[in-house]
Amino acid sequence: MFDPNQLRNDFPILKKTMRGKPFVYLDNGATSLKPVQVIESEADYYNNFGVNIHRGVYEFSERATRLFAETRSKVARLINAPSESEVIFTHGTTESINLVAYAWARKFLKPGDTILTTEMEHHSNLVPWQAAAQHVGAQVNFIPINPQTGELDLNQLDTIMAQGVRLVAISAMSNVSGYLLPIEEIIPCAHRHGALVLVDGAQFVSHHATDVQALDCDFLVFSSHKMLGPTGVGILWAKRSILETMDPFMYGGDMILDVHKHASTYQGIPEKFEAGTPNIAGVLGFSTALDYLSQVGLENISAWEQELLAYTLEQSKNYPWIQRYGPVDITKCGGVFSFNVKNVHSHDIGTILDSQGIAVRTGFHCAMPYMEQLGVGGTVRASFYFYTSKDDIDRLFKAVVQAKHIFE
Repeated sequence: MFDPNQLRNDFPILKKTMRGKPFVYLDNGATSLKPVQVIESEADYYNNFGVNIHRGVYEFSERATRLFAETRSKVARLINAPSESEVIFTHGTTESINLVAYAWARKFLKPGDTILTTEMEHHSNLVPWQAAAQHVGAQVNFIPINPQTGELDLNQLDTIMAQGVRLVAISAMSNVSGYLLPIEEIIPCAHRHGALVLVDGAQFVSHHATDVQALDCDFLVFSSHKMLGPTGVGILWAKRSILETMDPFMYGGDMILDVHKHASTYQGIPEKFEAGTPNIAGVLGFSTALDYLSQVGLENISAWEQELLAYTLEQSKNYPWIQRYGPVDITKCGGVFSFNVKNVHSHDIGTILDSQGIAVRTGFHCAMPYMEQLGVGGTVRASFYFYTSKDDIDRLFKAVVQAKHIFE
């Protein structure tokens, strides 16, 4: 049975104190904590293998290579990819997006083309497109936000798509508000107008079941470290037909087939996009994280976080001076509670919470355009995962009340 309190025992850091107080971790939007199984798995690689992959004909290299390949298969099963060869290992979501921006956008976009995105995007899913558009003479446009609901306004989506959109780059879940963007409506509309769709799943894939075939997106990107795995491991999935048209993003060892003095030929996918020695230990740690998530169940995770969010919003009604940001309909949100306290800066709230052993994110969350749209200089963000407890939420509000009294 799914038991969040029991699962907490697998996370050593939750037994620690911060500033002398029991540690409460509410910054899962930045990175998740790592269970002991993942920590031990990464150490196991260094203790029992510690060798490179793909290059050695000796036992340890062959075993490490096999485990690395098995991780790719697990990722493919996680997202229901048609083929594991469509799964590309990178160093994070940011690199995955940049790979597409360089290897697809700069090759295929033309002057006058449009990249469509939203004001809700993390900078990693905006700045690369700004640079690519500037490089080729394209432009970046935005799906509008309905200020009354906090949701995207899709009423004019067909009209916007008809204005030369070649790529839609959109998050599945906002890292600021937890809003679950309506990608199921946007993707088919984009395809009707001949545009491809990249889905930034950094916040989504770790909390919700994801099926790239059902979504019919063209690219999906996400990171290991937001789903119990080590840092420095990212995923790019893309349709084979698209990957085969793209040029390599980096050049060097392991992505080549033949090298001569004046010319080289490259391997097929996925190797074509994986130059150099990868983060082997991180990938093997990610493999264990995927096993752990499979046992916990993504359906259980999303349901628990929805329960936590409902509990948090109910508690917040006791404090009319708390301003929440995000869609009114919380069934369209993941486990994020983004807020401000009236007349108190978000950093000041964060500092007081820190003194009480509570870790949250404060500021603009790498989403300045969204903050401009909200008309604020930043927010306090409490973001949940399956090991978050209702007691954590109670302690959050108790500390926020203390902070309010301090700054009155």
